[in-house]
Amino acid sequence: MQLDAAARDRFAADLAALWPEAERGGRPLGLAVSGGPDSLALLLLAHAALPGGIAVASIDHGLRPEAAGEVALVERIAAERGVPFTPMRVTLMPGNVQAEARAARYRALARWAAEAALGAVATAHHADDQAETLLMRLNRGSGLAGLAGVRARTVLEGTELPLLRPLLGWRKAELGAIVAGEGLMAAQDPSNADPAFDRARLRARLAEADWLDPLRVAASAAHLAEGWQALEWYAELDWHEMVMRDAGDAPGFTYCANAPRIIGIETILRIIRELGGHATRSEAARAWERLWAGENASLGGVLAVPAVETVAKIGVLMRVWRFRPEPARSLN
Repeated sequence: MQLDAAARDRFAADLAALWPEAERGGRPLGLAVSGGPDSLALLLLAHAALPGGIAVASIDHGLRPEAAGEVALVERIAAERGVPFTPMRVTLMPGNVQAEARAARYRALARWAAEAALGAVATAHHADDQAETLLMRLNRGSGLAGLAGVRARTVLEGTELPLLRPLLGWRKAELGAIVAGEGLMAAQDPSNADPAFDRARLRARLAEADWLDPLRVAASAAHLAEGWQALEWYAELDWHEMVMRDAGDAPGFTYCANAPRIIGIETILRIIRELGGHATRSEAARAWERLWAGENASLGGVLAVPAVETVAKIGVLMRVWRFRPEPARSLN
């Protein structure tokens, strides 16, 4: 069955908004396709909108015996349409299963993108996914960075390659209808309905809440993402204007802390990274609170010491926080 031209054109417009023609350079778009209805719809839409311009990868996470068959399903569907296909299998590290699977999946996609000389990679996150993500994070008390939800365009970690989510304006039911209309039987991952997972429990409750519009919730996440992008821009200015690298051989930074708390937290995180450490946003928030109160703070192997001084370049009293690698602790 021929894919509906209106759906094809709608997808092409959504994709162009994230990945303009001028950026593509003739390179193919890589698709992460699991065999579920959402990602199969992504394959069908992209094949219709970019004939001869896509490649597909499918990943077996080694969690379910059915996964190998799902990879084979995607391979068959891609082959029927003349789309290059790459199967992959990943090994998960111990820990949170879903988080580890996600991390391993994106590492594998980054390797594949480099080997296949792709121009971008797309995943099939849609409006219902975005609504679930935002509501879960609201329930956890997430900050603005978390409430921004799944970004429509980011980069694959460790690369400069665009990572695209062109289906964030599409409902799950729409995508399922596209797959059914092509006469395809999508794979169903039982973990999507397993109440052991927070997302599955929330999904079941949302199905009962006919007053909640996932498209509107997803739009709110997009507005929050715009707000977060503005704050990232301000944090970049704060870094360049208010942070000074210390002179001499010893590593260290001096931060004239005059920005709002949410900006200061981002600047602290960047200082910690520059000094070779690692900290979470919540740890940086606690450090900001201690420093603002005039107390030392230690995080990510870095010691921060607060003071109030007249800053020469500004000529006024300001909070000045100095960051140095923590001294080695004595073994005695």
